[in-house]
Order: sequence, then C-alpha cells, then structure tokens
Amino acid sequence: MTTGADNLEIRKSSTRFWLIVVGLLLLAQIVTLLAMGRVPICECGYIKLFEPGVNTSGNSQHIADWYTPSHIIHGFLFYLLGWAVLRRSSFGARLTLAVIIEAAWEILENSPIIIDRYRSATMAVGYSGDSVLNSAMDTVAMILGFFFAARAPVWLTVVIAIAFELFTGWLIRDNLTLNVLMLVWPVDAVREWQAG
Repeated sequence: MTTGADNLEIRKSSTRFWLIVVGLLLLAQIVTLLAMGRVPICECGYIKLFEPGVNTSGNSQHIADWYTPSHIIHGFLFYLLGWAVLRRSSFGARLTLAVIIEAAWEILENSPIIIDRYRSATMAVGYSGDSVLNSAMDTVAMILGFFFAARAPVWLTVVIAIAFELFTGWLIRDNLTLNVLMLVWPVDAVREWQAG
C-alpha cells in the first residue's frame, strides 16, 4: 500500500522524467538546426530581447518578435490536441507530444523548401529562416502557452488567442491564421493588403 508521501514522491519523479524528456527534445532541436547550418544567433552579433521590425534582417533572429504570440497559440492548440488524443495520458506525455510537434515544425520551417515557400507565397520576401536562438525560444513560447492553457479557463485561453491574432493582424498585418493561409493557399488580395 502506498502512502500520500509515496504518491508525492512518484509525482515528483514523474515530473522530473518528463522535464528531462522535454529538455532533451529541445536540445535535439537545437543540435539539428546547428547541423543544418542555421546561425546560432543573429548575424548582427548581439542578442535582443525583442525585435520590433517585421521586414528587417533582425526578424526571427532574437529572443522574441511579433511571431512569438503565434507560438504561444501553438501551445494553446497543442494542449487541446493532447487533451483530445491523449486524454488518459499524463500531463508530461501530452507536453512531450506538443514539444515533438513544435520542434519538428521548427526544423521543417528552417529547411530550404519552407524558407523558399515563405519567400514566394507570403509577405516574408527576405526571410532567411530563424536563428537557433529564436527557434528554441519559439518552442519555449509554445511550452508557456501549453502551461497557460492547462491552468487557465478555456474562455480566457480563447479570448487571449483571439486578442493575439487581432492585435498582430492589425499591427503587422500578419498572424498565425494568415501565416498558415498564405503558406498553404496564397491569396493575392491578402498578399497585397500585407504589403501595405
């Protein structure tokens, strides 16, 4: 028979295990991106907390940018996915699934085929891919979104996702919805609107 103290120790051990798994996945993402020849940090030689420019050489190169809210929304969506398909699994298993998906996307996003697709189909004409730092921080932003969705009421998570989409759509004429639309099925009217 297990006691409350035993159960607490099991939970701590399980939490440690999943944190190690998530850390190793993030490390694998970083190593893969470096092996692909991605730059570790911005070629400018310094690191900024936030890059305010969208069509600048610093975009997708620093810790955060206007696309960080999109990655937080990924966390919201991946939490929903984990809840739907791994309902009986632990929080750690669901988080691991989310990190696998996000890391795989970050690696694919920084491959020549997707970089070229962004250049040809979206407003990101000069896009050259993410720095490894930015890519890793995108995954961290997703993890933060995942944790938020796990703790917050559903209505609040939905309101924040909509607010992020509306705010970035208004401010930079791009957001997660438009990014996916333009990557998958480019619309000339949207491209013209985004160009300003």
